[in-house]
Amino acid sequence: MLKKLLSLVLLASSISVVAPTLSEAATSKYVKVSSGTLNVRKSASTRASIVAKLKKGTKVTVYSTSKGWAKIKASSKSGYVSSKYLGSYSAPKSTAYHTKAIKVAKSNLGVKYRYGGTTPSGFDCSGLVKYSYAKAGKTLPRTAADMYQKGSRVSSSSLKTGDLMFFAPNRASRPTHVSIYMGSGKMIQAATSKGVSIAATSNTYWKPKFIGAKRI
Repeated sequence: MLKKLLSLVLLASSISVVAPTLSEAATSKYVKVSSGTLNVRKSASTRASIVAKLKKGTKVTVYSTSKGWAKIKASSKSGYVSSKYLGSYSAPKSTAYHTKAIKVAKSNLGVKYRYGGTTPSGFDCSGLVKYSYAKAGKTLPRTAADMYQKGSRVSSSSLKTGDLMFFAPNRASRPTHVSIYMGSGKMIQAATSKGVSIAATSNTYWKPKFIGAKRI
């Protein structure tokens, strides 16, 4: 009986050693630096050496907090920062302005095509895209070729709502046409024949001319 009791005590002791503290397990989360450049220190003291500096908006993982200090890790750097300079992190709503841009473009369905047009009195292809994104809070270059230099490249199999689709006579050419992907295999554009209109990305005229897509 004594041996059994002793083994239970030893087991409980080992568990208490390896288990994380309640505060550490409960406070681990992603945060963002809310103001300026933040010093990461070797220990929880303003006198401790600085091991890194974090820019505003940097995401860090907070493991624990105590007496105004947070134990954090950012990329490969670990240390302590003043917790008053940390704010709760929430993923940016990256699709909000994409959705708004499409809504603006759709509100102009039927507007006639006009070469060089950038207003609802008449749009060319890049004019419609620039106008729609401007209304959504994003400034884009004026031409399809210049727009093609912005954003990150995405494959046709991973298109998302709001991605810009580019077209040219052949893959060696600079883009001469741009549209906005709407999802479900559809895009909205200002076409010379139909003005502001919706077309399928599988359209036999446009599909062979597709040269790439960008996510803004």
